[in-house]
Amino acid sequence: MATPMPRSPLAPAAFPDLPVIGGLRFATAASGIKYQGRTDVMLAVMDPGTSIAGVFTRSATRSAPVLDCQAKLGSSTDQGAALLVNSGNSNAFTGHYGQTSVAEITAAVAAQTGVPQDRVFTASTGVIGEPLPHDRIVAKLAELNGALSDASIEAAAKAIMTTDTFAKGASATVEIDGKPVRIAGIAKGSGMIAPDMATMLVYIFTDAAYDQAALQGLLSAETDTSFNCITVDSDTSTSDSLMLCATGASGVDATGNPAFTEALRAVMLDLAHQVVRDGEGATKFVEIQVTGAETADDAKVHGMSIANSPLVKTAIAGEDPNWGRIVMAIGKSGAKADRDLLSISFGDVLVAEKGWVAPSYKEELGAAEMKKQEITIKVDLGLGDGQATVWTCDLTHQYISINADYRS
Repeated sequence: MATPMPRSPLAPAAFPDLPVIGGLRFATAASGIKYQGRTDVMLAVMDPGTSIAGVFTRSATRSAPVLDCQAKLGSSTDQGAALLVNSGNSNAFTGHYGQTSVAEITAAVAAQTGVPQDRVFTASTGVIGEPLPHDRIVAKLAELNGALSDASIEAAAKAIMTTDTFAKGASATVEIDGKPVRIAGIAKGSGMIAPDMATMLVYIFTDAAYDQAALQGLLSAETDTSFNCITVDSDTSTSDSLMLCATGASGVDATGNPAFTEALRAVMLDLAHQVVRDGEGATKFVEIQVTGAETADDAKVHGMSIANSPLVKTAIAGEDPNWGRIVMAIGKSGAKADRDLLSISFGDVLVAEKGWVAPSYKEELGAAEMKKQEITIKVDLGLGDGQATVWTCDLTHQYISINADYRS
């Protein structure tokens, strides 16, 4: 097995102190699916009344757990819900065996927890194309069910990691009608990260009550400006799953509440940024701000073209202020651009404008921006009001090292 990677230099100092979410309990176990000496299965059980929304990969080769979850969204909230997540094996490209694994796991979770099988959601992350040894998971379910605790969210975040170098969590608390409403989320993701969504598993929980259909609309909208605006390597996974679970334990109905939306947005952006900060081999966190496009969609196309360019990303890794690579990425994106209206800045340093290097630009100023651990690239197309912000990281030799022996 590959040697564990050192903690990302872009990682937060520590896992945050997340609030307890009423109506939600976690447990973790080590089943030995791939990893030895660490937990690799997480069970979350939620009380009756929980509304669940989900956004999943649009890959044409999506996994059996993803297909099962998609089919179950919108099911009755009367009898609670459960999530079972394993790491080390994605149960993807496993044919009918993959469907059997999902059926066996969900039936066993239902038997242990009393949650109906059509309210048991699963996710698997890890190696593609190898049958999931689901019997190892089923054998741990009694242990998991007996260990459920409302204080185990950090352990849950650790159990779902694959090549991640740190567990990811974020939270917010907002006051609605004079009562506190809490949101807490965990995520995993490090490589195979690109929109639609990415090789991420993200679970966000709130004690707010929320109408299920409205919750689905909210999650889909907020995903477009958070998890669908990040990229590590331009590769879209078979297994992406983002689920938002509202237990209603606070007694506060937050449906359509703007303050709740703002708080959820903050949690989602925080988790999305943490995924980029843990990009495989990453040493730089990069924000790309695109303004002046004809449309917001065009702005995002330009931003993702820059963010996904290996030449741009390797230049950033080498701390080379090579603005010509930004020009190249804009030109190839397919969205509308005019060379002679274009301006580019690194941070507050104007680098290029009107189809040429800016008269005020000095190479040492650009180089100084590239030496920073957090870098902002600004592009103005000069064509309209469309704008978008996307996030990425640099591309280092360590990315190759991690992925060259991923299955060994």
